[in-house]
Amino acid sequence: MDCLPAGPKQRGLAAHGSAVSRPESSFWPASEAAVRESGGYGITRPFVLSAIKAVSTKSEIRAATHSFTIRFNMKWLSALALAAVVSVQASPVAETRDLQKRALPKGMDVSGWQPGINWNTVKANGIEFAYIKATEGTTYTNPEFSSQYVGATNIGIIRGGYHFARPDVSSGATQANFFLAHGGGWSADGRTLPGALDIEYNPYGATCFGLSAASMVNWIRDFSNTYHAATTRYPIIYSTTDWWKTCTGNSAAFASTNPLWIARYSSAIGTLPAGWAFTTFWQYADSGAVPGDQDYFNGDSAGLKRMALGH
Repeated sequence: MDCLPAGPKQRGLAAHGSAVSRPESSFWPASEAAVRESGGYGITRPFVLSAIKAVSTKSEIRAATHSFTIRFNMKWLSALALAAVVSVQASPVAETRDLQKRALPKGMDVSGWQPGINWNTVKANGIEFAYIKATEGTTYTNPEFSSQYVGATNIGIIRGGYHFARPDVSSGATQANFFLAHGGGWSADGRTLPGALDIEYNPYGATCFGLSAASMVNWIRDFSNTYHAATTRYPIIYSTTDWWKTCTGNSAAFASTNPLWIARYSSAIGTLPAGWAFTTFWQYADSGAVPGDQDYFNGDSAGLKRMALGH
């Protein structure tokens, strides 16, 4: 987003030059039962992007009963730093596919720093979804939001809004309502993603906005519950593992309700915040073929569509 030091970039208005602004893994769709149990976000297994980059076309992943095993030719073992085995409490799924043939839905996230986007070019680069900054705190609205949102809509890109959190200026509920009133809403139309809460390093002062870990968790819960009450969807939580550990005490309070959007600019996702067994979105770079930050959806195009439908 707009506000991350020494890695993911800082996303706040300070970075914008006015009063405020998101990176790892493999993609595997869950069974419909598993999708329902995971909140309908299309995946129950974690990313392993390093595997995508390193494995040969003979590599295969098998999902059977409650676990899956990544198996590679011996010549590729030295290239792999991460293998994931996640228990899935759902109907058994038995699948064998080549990772390199899997479609990886690509996305982007933008803010006021990216005016005049050519959405035809964006679409031609294979982008399937976009998150667009709508608001920050209780006073800032992105002046480019309408043109960016409409541009993505007109070209057939699934889109949603995000809010840059300012826990130091007002309650979570107040900011959720401000977000909802200025582009952050959701409807089950198949083209709108649930709103995202960008909660990360403070570009204006203390890293944790002057809040204790307990107070920060309460603030996020206040925002999340207010958004859910208005839309029936819990907001996506965008953050980094480092910030989450530092400022929430590595709380696991939201893992069962809020999809995770992890920011990490690396070839491997690393450790996720407590509670989350996988991340739904991954921001892996702050620049690339399209404007803004570069993202992946952890699933397939059908799973992305289901998320926009609220399934």
